[in-house]
Parts: sequence; structure tokens; C-alpha cells
Amino acid sequence: MNSSATHNHHSNQPKVKLVVIMGATGAGKSRLSIDLSAHLPRSQVINSDKMQLYNGLDITTNKISLDERKGVRHFLLGDFDSIGADVEPSEYRSTAAFVIAEIASRGDLPVVVGGSNSFIHALLVDTFDPEVDVFAAGSGSVSHVLRYDCCFIWVDVAWSVLRDYLCQRVDEMLDSGMLEELAQFYDPAKVGVLVGLRKAIGVAEFDKYFSKYPPWETAENGLVPQLGSDTARREAYEEAVRDIKDNTCRLAKRQIGKIMKLRAAGWDLTRIDATVAFRAVTAKKKEKKNNSESDSPDVWERKVVEPSVKIVKKFLEE
Repeated sequence: MNSSATHNHHSNQPKVKLVVIMGATGAGKSRLSIDLSAHLPRSQVINSDKMQLYNGLDITTNKISLDERKGVRHFLLGDFDSIGADVEPSEYRSTAAFVIAEIASRGDLPVVVGGSNSFIHALLVDTFDPEVDVFAAGSGSVSHVLRYDCCFIWVDVAWSVLRDYLCQRVDEMLDSGMLEELAQFYDPAKVGVLVGLRKAIGVAEFDKYFSKYPPWETAENGLVPQLGSDTARREAYEEAVRDIKDNTCRLAKRQIGKIMKLRAAGWDLTRIDATVAFRAVTAKKKEKKNNSESDSPDVWERKVVEPSVKIVKKFLEE
């Protein structure tokens, strides 16, 4: 048996305790992990977002910035080369397990955070078969026997609210420089090559746009076509943005479906409903008022952070 399949409970040692924050893309997992650290100062974050493993495209993959981390140590965030082969679930299992062991050996709390449920499953199950995709239709049941003592927090948001937020977030990412980032990443020789970081939502959608309107030809007049300046180019740009929003929503739905399958298999996922907090933020952003988010931090703290802290502290005392 290889090292990645070693079972903790086969020895007399107790299983390592870890917190796992799950949820669809955009549901606030990273934010919650940082907020938890204010109450759990020895917590350290292990990324389990597939695209955020890779180095590059920080805006497009929505990596948490250094400032946003507030000094909390993060692992497996931008650590892998974006060129070449994909990071497979089995590689993530062994790499993340090593990090967890290192964190636990120092008496700190490992917190696994991310939306790639295939990686979370691979990491946590006692016995992992890399040849079987447990999330594929007709693949059979998911094991509920885990090799760690896990506290699962599932950050959930009502679909209509999450959908609106995800569409807003795409617009905000574009305002933050996503298009410029993708223009620098664009390589005509690699259009259609979906491997590693090139699988990130935004790459293929804007590759299609840049294939028609290469960034080095349009940069002088701005990468984003102005309204009324070039109708065909503007329509191509808006199509790419629509596709990014649609594909992001499809990803979120797939992620929720995988979470539901894990829960149905007996994984003890505690659902935290963040809908009220998200509804407040989304509505106030639409109003575009100067004080648009003045109340939202309090709602987030009351509805999401406080119940999560109680859950984790109870888990650690057991």
C-alpha cells in the first residue's frame, strides 16, 4: 500500500482533527476561514481549490490576496506550475496529507478550504481509488469512512441569491484587471489546450475573443471595446462575459450536487445558511450607494461566523 493510502486509525494514535470548509464557488469559504482564525489563532489554511493550486491568474481564479489573509498562513495556494500536466486527486491527497501532518505536529489546526470536492474526497477518505470517479453517474456509493477526525462546515447560499452574486463578482473581477491578466496569458498556440491553469473559467471564453481581436492589436485603443465604437467586437466581448457568468453558475451547481452526494453518503456536513448576508451585500451593491455595505459585515458575523465558531470550538473540545 502506498503512503497516500495509509490509514491513521490503524495505529493507536488518535485521528488528526481538522476543519473542512466547503461550499460552491463564491459562497464565502475563504472569507470564513480568515474570520475563524480571529477566534482560532492557531489555525492554518490548506487550499483545496483546484485552479488556485496553480501559480498565476490570481484575479481570474479569485485567489485570496496577501492583505486579505491577515497574516494567516496558507498552503498549496499557487504552489504548482501552471504549465504541463494537471494535478490529479491522488497527488493532491498525498501532498495535502503531508501538509496536514506538519501543521498538526506543531499543535496547530489544519483548515481545508475550497470548492473542489473531488480533491476533498480524495484527501479525506480512508481508502482512495484513483481509477474511480465517485461523482460520476452510476459510480456507486461514496465511502463515509474518513482518515481524519473532521469538522465539516458547508457554507450554503440560496441559488437565486448566489447566482446574482456570481454574476456581480465576474463584473468586479473584470473591473479589477481580469481582462488584462488574461490578455497577458493568451497564447495563440495553446488555444483549445485545456490542461492545468488553462482550465480556469475565463481562459477559454476570452481565448475565443482574443483569437478574433488579438490583445496586441487592440491594446492601444483599450482591451474593452467602447459602446458604439465597434459593434462586432463589442458583441464578441459581451458574449465572452456572458459565457463566463454561465459557466461559473454551472460550476456552482455541479459543486452543490457533489456536496449533496457526500452528505447523502453519511458525511456529517453542518450547513451554514449565508443567504441573508449575501442578499444584503448583493442588494446594496445594486443600489450603488456610498454606504452600500455598512450593515453587511454585522449580518455576516451573526449569521455565518458566530455559528461556525461555536461548531468548531465544540468539535475541538470533544
